[in-house]
Amino acid sequence: MTSRFWAGAVVLVAACGGGRAPADPAVAPAAGPGQLENASPQAVNSLWSRAESAVRHGEWGDAEKLLEQVLLEFGPGDPRITQAHYWLGEAYFARNRQLEAVREFRKASDDTPNHPVAPDALLRVGDVYADLWRRPELDPTYGQTALATYQELLNRYPGSNAAKRAQLQITELNERFAYKTYRAAMYYYRLKAFDSAILYMKDLIANYPKSAVAPDALVKLVQAYRTLGYREDVQETCDYIRRFHPKARGAGEVCPTDSSGA
Repeated sequence: MTSRFWAGAVVLVAACGGGRAPADPAVAPAAGPGQLENASPQAVNSLWSRAESAVRHGEWGDAEKLLEQVLLEFGPGDPRITQAHYWLGEAYFARNRQLEAVREFRKASDDTPNHPVAPDALLRVGDVYADLWRRPELDPTYGQTALATYQELLNRYPGSNAAKRAQLQITELNERFAYKTYRAAMYYYRLKAFDSAILYMKDLIANYPKSAVAPDALVKLVQAYRTLGYREDVQETCDYIRRFHPKARGAGEVCPTDSSGA
């Protein structure tokens, strides 16, 4: 899969005041945490520079705090807002706050769809959901959402570098879906519930014919057909194996080339 964390530039957090000082009507009250009251443009620029530095150095805890703060200080329409949301998404993702990361990446991709960072932000939405579906045997909802997001990226930004990376991610996800289907098929196969196993293996071959487990599924499919006496299905599947997967493990045993075999 693509590297989980890649960023642009980043930074640190503004210190907040300590103990209370005696009230002085000539002095404005100190800003609270995460807030610069009436911050000057110079102060906002300084905060932004520190955030950039933190991102650049992978200091995600500092980056998170600084970016959350600077987003409160930017005026409407500030051109840095989209980049800030994107980097904040990276900070959340790095700190295993995946759903918060999705929210920030979505802001970067959907609020300003023509911004240069928008395709990459949408790619990262897919990456987060793919990361949440690390084990294929678990509920595939996050994996399905990741796949839908990558497809959305291909439709919205065809030809972009992000779309090319999304295509690689789709291939990897399909391998996981195929493996999940194969595991289900083998579960029923071991229980000798061959009809159920056949349904899963046919689904795998139809939807993921180029997956790494497809040849093994075909061999098991022939074995299940033989067990149930489905001679025509055996012949048809063996013809398919000889044509597309002649070197599949076990293919020679289940589909011998002599006329007496299949």
